Amino acid sequence: MSTTLPARRATAAETRDRLLREYARTGDPHVRRELVELHLPLVRGLAARYARRGEPMDDLVQVGSLGLLKALDRFDPSRGVPFEGFATPTITGEIRRHFRDHCWSISVPRSLQELSARVISERERLSTELGRAPTVNELVEATGAPLEQVLDCLRAREAYRPPSIDGPAGGPQGDGATTVGETLGGDDEGLRRADRRITLDEALAHLSPRDRKVVYLRFYEDLTQREIAEQVGVSQMQISRILRASMDRLRDALGE
Repeated sequence: MSTTLPARRATAAETRDRLLREYARTGDPHVRRELVELHLPLVRGLAARYARRGEPMDDLVQVGSLGLLKALDRFDPSRGVPFEGFATPTITGEIRRHFRDHCWSISVPRSLQELSARVISERERLSTELGRAPTVNELVEATGAPLEQVLDCLRAREAYRPPSIDGPAGGPQGDGATTVGETLGGDDEGLRRADRRITLDEALAHLSPRDRKVVYLRFYEDLTQREIAEQVGVSQMQISRILRASMDRLRDALGE
């Protein structure tokens, strides 16, 4: 009596390789979705390396997943290269690009951003190995970059995540009683008025001396049209026409 051996179940690696070949051949979006789910642990592991740099982990996983999709679309199983080794540079590159392009509060040269990432990576490594924060000279030796560039990177990191205006003044060592926003200067209304006055004086230069006087009496001295007519020596109707024409010229001069 013969017995039939149960069919061997495919391993996870065999299933993954089969799906990679199938997707390369067909481009089936359902297969692509399965491959993404299979490789999410890889994305999460790579994203975790950057989790202490101020960005939410979920955002990093999302950005890394975009890199995974790009790797899937470019992968050629026939070359015999392991997919993880092929995809890792693409995923980490996408995460680094996210930090470079979206996480700096001011414009910083790309070369300085890239060196800054190396400096921070070496600082984290040395902190773990030495049990303390590394010195600047140790960072220079670890990165091989000139001292001035390393110092520039450390200063540039301050522009990466500026303090919140709602946070305590003086940073973590502050007394907490005063926020950063409370230490910032506000708009100077006097300067604003001076600026408007200069602009208005330039516009008034487009009027004749008589028309400027009429405008002054009406809007600075707050006289009525009848009172202005008595001072200027014309009729009240003429004052009305002068004011109307003067306002039109001022609007033109002010670009309104």
